[in-house]
Amino acid sequence: MPFNPLSILNGAVDATGAGGAIRNAIANASQKTGIDFNYLLGQAKLESGLNASAKAGTSSARGLYQFVDQSWLRVVKAHGAENGLAWAANAITTGAGGHATVSDPTMKRAILALRNDPAAASLMAAEHASDNKDALESATGRTATGTDLYMAHFLGLGGARSFLTTMQANPDKSGAAMFPVAARANRGVFFNSDGSARSLSDIYSRFSAKLGKSIEGASAPATSGLAATRLGSWGADVIPGNAETSTSDATIWAQSTLERLGGAMGSSTTQMASNSAASLLRPTPANARLAYMLLAQMGA
Repeated sequence: MPFNPLSILNGAVDATGAGGAIRNAIANASQKTGIDFNYLLGQAKLESGLNASAKAGTSSARGLYQFVDQSWLRVVKAHGAENGLAWAANAITTGAGGHATVSDPTMKRAILALRNDPAAASLMAAEHASDNKDALESATGRTATGTDLYMAHFLGLGGARSFLTTMQANPDKSGAAMFPVAARANRGVFFNSDGSARSLSDIYSRFSAKLGKSIEGASAPATSGLAATRLGSWGADVIPGNAETSTSDATIWAQSTLERLGGAMGSSTTQMASNSAASLLRPTPANARLAYMLLAQMGA
């Protein structure tokens, strides 16, 4: 079933038929940040089964890496601009305690929808892991492993730092005693089948084994086929919607984008894109951003 370029209007990015696009997106993110490809691939497998449209039933988590709303907004604010997402980063403000907000509801939906884009999700997951890596290495005095990084994803940076430094000194300490809230929500992680609490070293070993199994036999795609640029190929200065871009320019760009998408996917989609452009893409920079998101999804 071909990708419907208008599906993103409903906040749903269809990743079916993506083939190697997800692996390429992860490899690009690894190449850019230096975070191990196998770790990023394993994390995505554990979190979503490599389903870019994955949606949690009990939280706001979405996409390959199951970012919840707040975590996604914070990482895009921190690293979006350097990865071609300045329009998104600039729309996010952070308040007391690091709480992130977006004043425009339409813009907020567009930014959160990027979690379902493999390129955006992989880059932000890698940037987030890179930040955690530096902090964990400083706390533990050793090189961070993939399991260390996954602990930061699972417990948050503060929790992982506490977990790892305590495990170094007291590996037999009960994980449930240290993290009672996480233990109540994840009994299978913190407790054995007989109800006894697992030690920190046991929990760590189990995560390590799960990561190892998820990447068994994996290898990164050949780098010759990977993009060398940031997310997208235009750079932040040519993303429509900035202060220097006129409304009419943004509209023209957005309409031509839909035509490019349609042309790449077949004549029927071309006609659909052409017929829909006038009615759906009114002359606003926000709609030009929508077209950018479509291109990013298709790897154009």
